[in-house]
Amino acid sequence: MPNRLAASVSPYLQQHKDNPVDWWEWGPEAFEEARRLDRPVLLSIGYAACHWCHVMAHESFEDPATAAYMNQHFTNVKVDREERPDVDAVYMQATTAMTGQGGWPMTVLLTPDGAPFFAGTYFPDRPRHGQPAFRQVLEALSAAWRNSRDEVTRVATDVTGHLQRAVVPTADEPIDADVLSAAVTSLAGDFDGTAGGFGTAPKFPPSMVLEFLLRHAARTGSPNASGMADRTLRAMARGGIYDQLGGGFARYSVDRGWVVPHFEKMLYDNAQLLGVYARWWRQTGDPLGARIARETADFMIDELGTDEGGFASALDADSEGVEGRFYAWTPDQLVDALGEDDGRWAAGLFEVTAAGTFEHGASTLQLLRDADGPEEERWRSVRERLLATREARVRPARDDKVVASWNGLAIASLAEAGALLQEPRYVGAAVAAARLVVDRHLNERKLARVSRNGMVGRHAGVLEDYACVAHGLLVLFSVTGDATWLGHASTLLDEALSAFAAEDGGFFDTSEDAEALVARPRDPSDNASPSGQSALVHALLGFAALTGSGRHRDAAEGALRSVRTLAERVPRFAGWSLAAAEAALVGPLEVAVVGLDQDPARTALEQVARAASSPGLVVAIGEPRPSGRPVEDAAEVPLLAGRGLVAGRATAYVCRGMVCNRPVTEPGDLRELLRG
Repeated sequence: MPNRLAASVSPYLQQHKDNPVDWWEWGPEAFEEARRLDRPVLLSIGYAACHWCHVMAHESFEDPATAAYMNQHFTNVKVDREERPDVDAVYMQATTAMTGQGGWPMTVLLTPDGAPFFAGTYFPDRPRHGQPAFRQVLEALSAAWRNSRDEVTRVATDVTGHLQRAVVPTADEPIDADVLSAAVTSLAGDFDGTAGGFGTAPKFPPSMVLEFLLRHAARTGSPNASGMADRTLRAMARGGIYDQLGGGFARYSVDRGWVVPHFEKMLYDNAQLLGVYARWWRQTGDPLGARIARETADFMIDELGTDEGGFASALDADSEGVEGRFYAWTPDQLVDALGEDDGRWAAGLFEVTAAGTFEHGASTLQLLRDADGPEEERWRSVRERLLATREARVRPARDDKVVASWNGLAIASLAEAGALLQEPRYVGAAVAAARLVVDRHLNERKLARVSRNGMVGRHAGVLEDYACVAHGLLVLFSVTGDATWLGHASTLLDEALSAFAAEDGGFFDTSEDAEALVARPRDPSDNASPSGQSALVHALLGFAALTGSGRHRDAAEGALRSVRTLAERVPRFAGWSLAAAEAALVGPLEVAVVGLDQDPARTALEQVARAASSPGLVVAIGEPRPSGRPVEDAAEVPLLAGRGLVAGRATAYVCRGMVCNRPVTEPGDLRELLRG
């Protein structure tokens, strides 16, 4: 019979609904049960697309004997880290403090008060590679709970105290030009000049750091910054981490050369990389950037788009229980799909070898050169036929829950890419996702974290949800001119400023009225996606530029001061804050373009404005705003207020640092102003 997880919104919890384990969802009922039975809580945290989560589930949670032992000695709680990032953050901090490393699946033993006293990640079903079997771990922990309770209590008290005393290092000075230059120098020390990216294996796409490097290069002309960005963006686009047939990026590469990915595809990675590649193309004109941006946007819409208009969280790494089977090819499989001549040609083009670059003689597909000129038509035909062949394979499962923050990232990137690449389909997809988030997730000032099939989950949004959605709505307003999105962004930012702020200018990850955990999580460092605080700074700066709000600008500057130490010590984990600091240093540049809707002259000015690579550029478009128009008008936008036509023609207004240039009506004149 299905267990309690059968009623969950989370696809990850649904994956465990038929386990013989008597799982509970996270909540007070589970901890009350643990107190009643005087048992420890076995907390298991993972997510739907996690390969090793699947392995541990199959080996242990589906095993009747292991499940029976768990049910007899523990109160077992299963958490989807994507649904409860706050719970995950607290116990990941405990896991890394106790073991020196973290990851998923995460296994933590708690007292009935939620205090951790043991932590680990994946445990095998039998002793392997120096690891004890999961059953051995359970037996030892059960014995400790029965026979060494004082020691368990001491460890739990010590770890909880460590979590509660954790201090985020802060500073009183802003992130200035010297800090930004020093960050580039520090990043260069970690840069892999051969393969691109930073450090060795495994390599994750450094999306936020790349955005910082592009902005720094735009502001300073630094060849060091632009070189690191170019090398990395090209290497990822050519490597096996990118799906050369269907578009979209895998979560990370297991090797330093981007050849073999961990095949799961996450919305947050692809949303961020879509934006970075589109802006790289804008800045350099490299056609590779435009191609990857288009293919990634198409992948997101076609494969992650939900019926309700939002975007699903992820595609699994596995199909038919085998990691990468959907994506990998052998030379013989290429010949079977394409015929002898095209199959051998494709094997050479894609680096598919007899020995294989992946497992079992199969290879990932790389595209180290473009098939240009006379090969272009052949390449197009080969790609279409391979896609058709691949469609006959068993597809990876999809985690179709809609996460507010990740949809905010998608809204921002699709809207901006649509404007830059002049693809209305992308803007339309951004609008549809924004409507879903506003209509389903937003209840007055409160934002829900997830929904699925139109059903809203019960868990509250965290700071990254408010911040990423607000930023996405601001970008959508910039592209569409619909002030409705600006209004909703204002609501979200007001809630963030009132409910998440810390005394030192930074921000907590959970609201002041959120469920109390053993410690209130706060982490300003970026990981695979922006931290809530760094995302909030981008939204605050953009809103201040559009509205002239000193309150929002002050909050952004205070948050940036609070992460100066982080930016100085570990810039690889402060990329999004550094990118925001680049925008704050130059303004950001504000451009208002006014003219009648559908006027080609306004469109021409808008395209010139959006082509500028100034860090954090803010563009507002709209109808002429005569200076006498009442400020109370619901459609009024401060950056557009009082902006009229010049000589009856569409007009652009450019402002830097609260100082505005003369209005211009010619695209060439606007281009010159933006270069200044």
